[in-house]
Amino acid sequence: MKVKILRCSSLPSNLLQFVSTSAASLSMAAPRSLVVDIGGGRPSEKDEEITVESPTGKTFKVDRFPLSRWEFAAALGVFLVCSTGLLCIYLTMPAAELEMLKLPRSLADLRLLKDHLATYAQVYPAKFTLGYCSTYIFMQTFMIPGTIFMSLLAGALFGVVRGLFLVVFNATAGASSCYFLSKLIGKPIVSWLWPEKLRYFQGEISKRREKLLNYMLFLRVTPTLPNLFINLASPIVDIPFHTFFLATVIGLIPASYITVRAGLALGDLKSVKDLYDFKTLAFLFLIGSLLLIPTLLKRKRIYE
Repeated sequence: MKVKILRCSSLPSNLLQFVSTSAASLSMAAPRSLVVDIGGGRPSEKDEEITVESPTGKTFKVDRFPLSRWEFAAALGVFLVCSTGLLCIYLTMPAAELEMLKLPRSLADLRLLKDHLATYAQVYPAKFTLGYCSTYIFMQTFMIPGTIFMSLLAGALFGVVRGLFLVVFNATAGASSCYFLSKLIGKPIVSWLWPEKLRYFQGEISKRREKLLNYMLFLRVTPTLPNLFINLASPIVDIPFHTFFLATVIGLIPASYITVRAGLALGDLKSVKDLYDFKTLAFLFLIGSLLLIPTLLKRKRIYE
């Protein structure tokens, strides 16, 4: 027999309290009904099931995976199409150089990659730039860690001006792709992974609708919220794409400049953490605070 939790009056009091607490915590991530199987039958086919042990030995199943089969199929399809396109680009490059093309995971890997690709980038500038941009956008779109190393590589191989342009272009294109991907399937994922942070972000956005661009610029310039979360959560809280796009293009310039410039002295860099020391963070927060001045002034006029 299957009984709704809120109407389950026949359960022992300690079991009822246990299940109710579990249901309340799950409802924060996804407000859907939870059905409990207290008999020997098959579990209910709900979107959210998790297996827990009750004091009486009963098993309750609630599926943690936030995506439906159709949403998962759509995400997998987009990933396969983009992966195929990226593979086709790699196959157009000289076969002798393919073994050198791998994503760096440390500064040591990055230095080796830079030494290998320095000549390659000079001999095949167009193909290398296409491969670099495609890889960066792919990583940004599908939230693959390591774009910080790609930004450092841009400074080491392209210089400050060209490297900064490529990093801002790729980061904006990747963030935009992630925005539309999140619009398709992102809401259950973000609600599942960051329920509290999403509620906080939604509340802040609702209070700053009239000066939304200034607030988004502040978030992009300062490390207040991770860029990954901003990319995924923006369409969920109804941030218009043109606002998201402008804030990304402009707001990423200061941090990208710092990273690209550090790539020029890659050999002297001991850790990625050295990129953002206290002075750098203070400088970024100063710029972000200046961007919030119009919002603060308007709020002061309203109160007066």
